Amino acid sequence: MIGKTELAWFKSSYSDNSNGNDCVEVATVPGTVHVRDSKDVERTNLAFGADAWNGFVEYTAGA
Repeated sequence: MIGKTELAWFKSSYSDNSNGNDCVEVATVPGTVHVRDSKDVERTNLAFGADAWNGFVEYTAGA
């Protein structure tokens, strides 16, 4: 299992730069995408399989 500190987190290029802490962050490893709240990085993050994440991205891209 990968620890929280071993993940390379990044924010979306669409994040609002006026409030850099108001965003979600994403970290990827083979087969899994981790998502966390950038305002509270110590909380447990969510983990999604590749198929679930791809479905979410496709859905939001069409919104």
